[in-house]
Amino acid sequence: MTAVLRPGLVGEELVDLTRRLGEPARDLVILAEGNTSEMIDDDRIVVKASGSSMRDAQPEAFVCVDLAPLVELLRDPDADQARLTAELTAGEADGREVRASIETLVHVAVRAVAPVRYVAHTHPTDVVALLSSTNAEQAFAEPVYTDELMTLGRPLYVPYAVPGMNLGRVFLERLEAYQHAHGELPSLVLLGNHGIVAISETAAGAESISLMAVKSARVRSGAHAFGGLAPLTGTEHYFDRPDFASRRAELAGKGE
Repeated sequence: MTAVLRPGLVGEELVDLTRRLGEPARDLVILAEGNTSEMIDDDRIVVKASGSSMRDAQPEAFVCVDLAPLVELLRDPDADQARLTAELTAGEADGREVRASIETLVHVAVRAVAPVRYVAHTHPTDVVALLSSTNAEQAFAEPVYTDELMTLGRPLYVPYAVPGMNLGRVFLERLEAYQHAHGELPSLVLLGNHGIVAISETAAGAESISLMAVKSARVRSGAHAFGGLAPLTGTEHYFDRPDFASRRAELAGKGE
């Protein structure tokens, strides 16, 4: 089976991260929105189950999935949503069917490119507002303040696609193009009309990226209210500076 229930494989850090991101005051998710995952070895990840709340996460709310068959499915042009659903179904618990999140392929796509430990997907209201605007693709195209640049790096924008097979394929295509262009994965992926994906080697980094994305959305909205945005310019050289790279690794968990 591709997906199985293995609560004993779910780490405390992942559960704590999931619950922190699900805190109502942070407005990152509501109801059963959002999902997180951790790579537990070269072949497997644990990812939040469909329909479960991040706020109340427990080890039983995660599903262990094998990466190889899902990467194969992701790259198969003939694979359909029904096949994905079957692959994500882990069995029954307490009389109900348990299935890995429909957005599991987002988490799988990241690991198809690089073995990153944590991925966190949320739907922050302030960010989704910008990503649902007519300027969505350019909303985060340029940095606005230094800490944003350090934590978020160069965000990747992915246009809207229906969650499941469609989103997984578009997401993987854009990630591979970004990797080819920059030699690394993005820390933040912006999903048009949808939400964000934070990618980090540490739970603290995934949390920092998620929260900084919210602040960045609010800063942009505020700047537009005061007459327009004045982005930072000439920032590309920062990525070649050792001091910047070190601080960025600390904030975003880049795994220096």
